[in-house]
Amino acid sequence: MARKPNFVKKKKRKVHGAAFWDREYTNPQHLKLSTVESADLTKFTRFAIRQKRGDIFTVGNSAFDAGCGNGRNLIYLAEAFRMKGVGVDISSAAIAQAKAASHDYNIHYHVGSAGAPLPAPDESQSVALDMMTSHFLTQPERVALRDELHRVLQPGGWLFMKTFLKDGDLHTSRLLHEFPATEEGAYIHPVMGVAEYVYSEEELVKFLKEKFIIRKVYRSHRHRTKKGAGKRRTISIYAEKDYR
Repeated sequence: MARKPNFVKKKKRKVHGAAFWDREYTNPQHLKLSTVESADLTKFTRFAIRQKRGDIFTVGNSAFDAGCGNGRNLIYLAEAFRMKGVGVDISSAAIAQAKAASHDYNIHYHVGSAGAPLPAPDESQSVALDMMTSHFLTQPERVALRDELHRVLQPGGWLFMKTFLKDGDLHTSRLLHEFPATEEGAYIHPVMGVAEYVYSEEELVKFLKEKFIIRKVYRSHRHRTKKGAGKRRTISIYAEKDYR
């Protein structure tokens, strides 16, 4: 009697970096990627208007989104305020979706890293967005992005940055312990296979203050529940480029 061949189950290869995001935007397996504008962005616009700085959303002004994804936030600014926009994202699939959804608006998209020189002239933008993007970058790239966003912003322009917050976050503590990266304060994401850096509030405020005036800091509530850890903690900072 012939023996049945022994088949070894092939281990599924992880998809990392840009390939991961291309797959998620094409055939989502891990993330729910919305096409609706971020509630945090609308909160930012309301705050700026209450502070008598609605001028940054004036018709014809431009917003830069580092890590724009499918363009949902630039599209919101175009629809709500008739702004122009420039977006950069590492995923070509995301950029393709953004372009398809933005044909009625004056928004230009580019495939590339947010840690590289940004495709916008000096002092050409009234708003800059770094929403859950820079934590994927290395330390030199984070510095480069901060400095580039400062460069492209007009004097008096505003930066809205949102990222994960390390303070009191059980998930961050576990990830740093179980999947440490080479950079202190960073871990290797167990699904995406890329390094993520998480700031404390003190670290982030100090980092941004080197270039910007901090106008407001919002922290998500503590995420501990009776069952343990809830959602990840985040921090949002509204910062202004000095007029000088």
